[in-house]
Amino acid sequence: MLIDSISLPVAIWMAFCLRLDTFYVPDSGASVLAMCLTVACSLLAFTKFGLYRAVIRYMSNHAMKAVAAGVSVSACVLALSAFALQAEMPRSVPLIYWCLALVFVGGSRMTARSLVHTSMVRSKERIVIYGAGKSGLQLSSVLFHSKAMQPVAFIDDDQNLHGTDLNGIRVHSPAGLPKVLAKYGATKVLLALGHAPRSRRSLVIRFLEQYPVVVQTIPAINDVVSGKAKIEEVRDVDIEDLLGRDEVSPDRQLLAECISKKTVMVTGAGGSIGSELCRQIVRLAPLKLILVESSEYALYEIERELKRYMLKKDLNIELHAVVGSVQKQRRMAQVMRSFGVETVYHAAAYKHVPLVEQNVIEGIRNNVFGTWHAAEAAIEANVETFVLISTDKAVRPTNVMGASKRLAELVLQGLSKRQAGTRFCMVRFGNVLGSSGSVVPLFRDQIKQGGPVTVTHPDITRYFMTIPEAAQLVLQAGAMGEGGDVFLLDMGQSVKINDLAVKLIHLMGLELKDQSNPDGDIAIEYSGLRPGEKLYEELLIGNEPMPTAHPRIMRGREISLAWDDVKVLLDRIDMLCKDFDCEAVREVLMMAPLDYKPSDSLSDLVWNKTYTDMPGTSMQDRMRDLQMPANEVDTNSNISNG
Repeated sequence: MLIDSISLPVAIWMAFCLRLDTFYVPDSGASVLAMCLTVACSLLAFTKFGLYRAVIRYMSNHAMKAVAAGVSVSACVLALSAFALQAEMPRSVPLIYWCLALVFVGGSRMTARSLVHTSMVRSKERIVIYGAGKSGLQLSSVLFHSKAMQPVAFIDDDQNLHGTDLNGIRVHSPAGLPKVLAKYGATKVLLALGHAPRSRRSLVIRFLEQYPVVVQTIPAINDVVSGKAKIEEVRDVDIEDLLGRDEVSPDRQLLAECISKKTVMVTGAGGSIGSELCRQIVRLAPLKLILVESSEYALYEIERELKRYMLKKDLNIELHAVVGSVQKQRRMAQVMRSFGVETVYHAAAYKHVPLVEQNVIEGIRNNVFGTWHAAEAAIEANVETFVLISTDKAVRPTNVMGASKRLAELVLQGLSKRQAGTRFCMVRFGNVLGSSGSVVPLFRDQIKQGGPVTVTHPDITRYFMTIPEAAQLVLQAGAMGEGGDVFLLDMGQSVKINDLAVKLIHLMGLELKDQSNPDGDIAIEYSGLRPGEKLYEELLIGNEPMPTAHPRIMRGREISLAWDDVKVLLDRIDMLCKDFDCEAVREVLMMAPLDYKPSDSLSDLVWNKTYTDMPGTSMQDRMRDLQMPANEVDTNSNISNG
């Protein structure tokens, strides 16, 4: 107000000087009074228009409109007061005054805003925004007022935008990025690619890998609009963007077939896959959803999350959280009968390869007998559909976890032949991103801590898929089963873990430290394959898979056993598990038609601790003591395509 009360009289005086082309001195009290009235009324008008409530550093177009309106009122007051007081004033003076007052009032604020902004910029991190579309413009506007980052340039592929200024920031071509980084000293690139497909985002990320900058991204505009995220919430690049795998739109009919208006049960509901299945099932409007989980905390968390979602979306779904183990058949059967379960998604399993290797009996109990007992309970309760979540490690397994999942598949195939009331099917896929034990968050933590990044082997590869996509495909595959089917999810190309680690190092703005670059930032160390770990994973055992109605789902043609033969295996393994004979259990798994060939010696912690220092017999003597002839299970007589 002080600045305005000084600048407005100066603007009036200068208007007279410009009009009269001489140094003006008021020659009457009426002229002075008209000036005073103008200043007083102008200050009142500015107050009314909110100019003194506007924070200078955040002045917007609305504030500038208020300045123009206030100055217009001020010019009108000057003209009317001069007329009313009969002061000598040329008619062009109010117009000249309007122009000068606009410069003084608006200019003083813009100058203050610029000074404040300049002082803030010195302490802000300079960043480049890749993408000059709607997302990029919104991001630049937000960051302009932030205290952390200052956008200095746009990079965009659109040639029509090159050389233009958006929000006062120049748009450059991708080829000009090196010059931009050198000129402004930018250390970070933020991706603002809007709805660009992942394949496109992957190409951009691959291009940026060669530069020493941290690459991060912003949330999707849909998440910003819905309130799930804020545009300024930058985060690390998603691993799915690195893989460049575009999702296929789901078949809504397949999704809803086993779920809509049905009672659905998910075992292992608190796990990474189980919880995502629950989230997607809720969106498909089941009548009831039964959550079965042995971990109390995990069950509590997923129940609370689903209740919040249903309340927000006003969904009328019965949600029941049941604490229980799938190894207890009576408990499972009672739960299924009590709620009238029609569809079961069996996601409960121990999936961490080294841990199962170190806990053989518990891994077998949970993965094999848990599946068997849950399946028998489903038959007893007249469940329509039972879907097993399997793994690529079940193909030619080299570890107990994979062997147990392959045996679980044989159990369901045998049960499918034994009866026709419940339809059993299995869905086999590889690693899911973001699951417990995923390498990506581990690598990021190691890089943030200064390294080294630990990779088991330089040539190890894995298939990857996002958890939502995997869960979505599981739901669709379950609707296509006819009985005993093994479905395979198209995982795309396998990924070399070593290359993935190098990408993450580069995208976090650091350099790989190796023999060719000893002054780099982060080194990669090879720890060796863990017990039971394979270099390469497979999804198929033998023959070519058959296509289905969905482009990402295939039907495998795998060997299967008659139920009587499966039962012999299960009874023998059950007896050995009760005796805690890990060595014999592993031998039986090797003799079974699982194609199980362990890559390491027995790693069970308790077994090794108990028997390491004790003299033992040979494996042949042990099997002789167990009275289990090698031909007790005929693995050839009842093999068929399943």
